[in-house]
Amino acid sequence: MVRWALTTRPSRAKSLPLLAALLLALLALAAPAGAATRPWIGVRGNQLVNGKGVPVRLLGVNRSGSEYECLYGSRVFDGPTDLESIQRFVNWGANAVRLPLNETCWLGINGISAEVGGAAYRAAIKGYVKRLERKGLYVILDLQWSAPGTQRAESLVPLPDAEHGPAFWTSVAREFKGNRGVLFDLFNEPRPGVSWECWRSGCEVHDEVVGSYRAAGMQQLVNAVRGTGAKQPIMLPGTEFAHNLGGWLSHLPTDPAHALVASTHTYDFLPCYGHCRQVLVTISRHHPVVTDELGETDCGISYITPYMKWADRHKIGYLGWAWTAGSGWGCEEGPSLIRNYRGLPTEYGLGFREHLRKVSKRERERVRKAEAQAGRRSAAA
Repeated sequence: MVRWALTTRPSRAKSLPLLAALLLALLALAAPAGAATRPWIGVRGNQLVNGKGVPVRLLGVNRSGSEYECLYGSRVFDGPTDLESIQRFVNWGANAVRLPLNETCWLGINGISAEVGGAAYRAAIKGYVKRLERKGLYVILDLQWSAPGTQRAESLVPLPDAEHGPAFWTSVAREFKGNRGVLFDLFNEPRPGVSWECWRSGCEVHDEVVGSYRAAGMQQLVNAVRGTGAKQPIMLPGTEFAHNLGGWLSHLPTDPAHALVASTHTYDFLPCYGHCRQVLVTISRHHPVVTDELGETDCGISYITPYMKWADRHKIGYLGWAWTAGSGWGCEEGPSLIRNYRGLPTEYGLGFREHLRKVSKRERERVRKAEAQAGRRSAAA
């Protein structure tokens, strides 16, 4: 967020489907109360699919805090991360949570405290992801803040730095390559002025805070992830604060896993109408599209509601920015969806929540029916 303050199936005996169904039923009875099936997500054609091959749409919230809190205090998160707090995402209708990360803290470099950086930071993130997945939520891991050289990642920069960005994604992918409930969002918001050639292949860039540095392109970051053997979906943002996807298809990196997802950001001050929406529809014919940051800064819902309805018609996912109630957050400043960590919504958050609940209910029913139909076909095969 732009924060202005800163095959062939083998033959089988007819009895096997019945035995398999009985075994699954017994396992379900043995599962702990409230346990959710561990999430699995992949890409098939232009859709995200779950472990049963049924198309799913990512709908949820951004859980901000882990991109900045590690820099300024003695903790990794801003606010609670226990199962009770996670249940509130589910109560809102979310099936996905986007988790912004800090490059310096993850790598434990440039003088970051060992109390909140390096192994401690990675363990905290892994633990939170595990708890989110226990509640059945997909998790998007996002490189939000980065910085070149010996500087700490304390702000948004034009593109990830070539010195640390690939190392960050190699490390993240190694940690999570066995976890198919996560997606990798390679970079938060490329700045205006970053060309599509630079976006893909890297170049020299300048930032008013950190100065000039060599930036890594999306191809280099894709290579870093895939070099670990990780097969998870990779999300690639547009340019101009992830708002412009006009050159996305024509500059797409090569991905041996064929699992690239388009990510876009839109707010009332960065609106998407007309040509912008047509670009997203065009991309959606070839790749999944997710609006992984959606928000409104006037404490209203006059922008987000029409956008969500349009996205619903075109099967485009969206996640509200942001589930954070710390100092300096409000529906104007953040914008924040909540007034406190008990989940009391702001005016903007209330509109988002009510729409999300309604749409998520329909989505869950659609997925349930599709899974049941797939199960019947499998049993009859």
